[in-house]
Amino acid sequence: MSRLPPLLLLLCLLPFASAAAEADKPSRADLQRVLERHGRSVVHVKGPRDAGPGVFVGSAGQVLTSVTPVGARFTGLNAATVEHDGKTLPARVVMANQDLQIAVLAAPDGAYPAAPVKVLRDGDSLDGRWLVGVLPAKKGQPARPVPARARAAQAPFYDVPLALPAGSPVFDAEARLVAVVVKKHRRGCRVLPLSAVKVELASVDMP
Repeated sequence: MSRLPPLLLLLCLLPFASAAAEADKPSRADLQRVLERHGRSVVHVKGPRDAGPGVFVGSAGQVLTSVTPVGARFTGLNAATVEHDGKTLPARVVMANQDLQIAVLAAPDGAYPAAPVKVLRDGDSLDGRWLVGVLPAKKGQPARPVPARARAAQAPFYDVPLALPAGSPVFDAEARLVAVVVKKHRRGCRVLPLSAVKVELASVDMP
C-alpha cells in the first residue's frame, strides 16, 4: 500500500485543521450577545490620575478596572467616580495592585448589572483561545465586538491583538468576563485573566 509523501499529507490535512479552528470562532450571535453584555455592564471610571473603562463584577457595585486611573496609594478612599446609566457615582478604591495592574472599586450600595464571570480552573490557559473585545466607538462609528485569539505573555498575562484601552473587559463566546485589559501596546493589548485575581476579587465579595 503506497504512502503519501509527507508534504502532500500535510497539505491534505491543513484544510481540516483550519476548519476545526474556525469552528471554535465566536459566531455573529455570540458577538451580538457580548455587545449587549458590554453595553449593560461597562462603566467609565475617573480617578485622580486618569480615566478609562471598567466593568461591574459584583451586583452590589464592585467595579474591576486598570490600576492606572487610581494608583495604589488611594486604597480605602473615595478617590474615583463611576459613570453608569447617565449618573456619576462616587467610588471607593477597595483594592489596587500595581503588580497585577488592576484595581477594584466600590460604587454606592445598590443593584448593578454585573457581568457573569468565567474563572479558569487551575492548570487551564487562555493561550490560543478565542476571546471577544469591544472596540470603542470613534468617528461616528458605533462600538463593535471583534474576536481574536489570546497568546501567552509573561505569566500571568496574555496578549490579545485588539486595540482596547486599559480597563476594558474581555469576554468569551458566551459573554462571560474572562479577563481585563491592563495596558495597550502597539500589537494590541495585554490582559490579565480573572483566575489571577480570584483571591482579591473574593475579598470584595464578588459573587
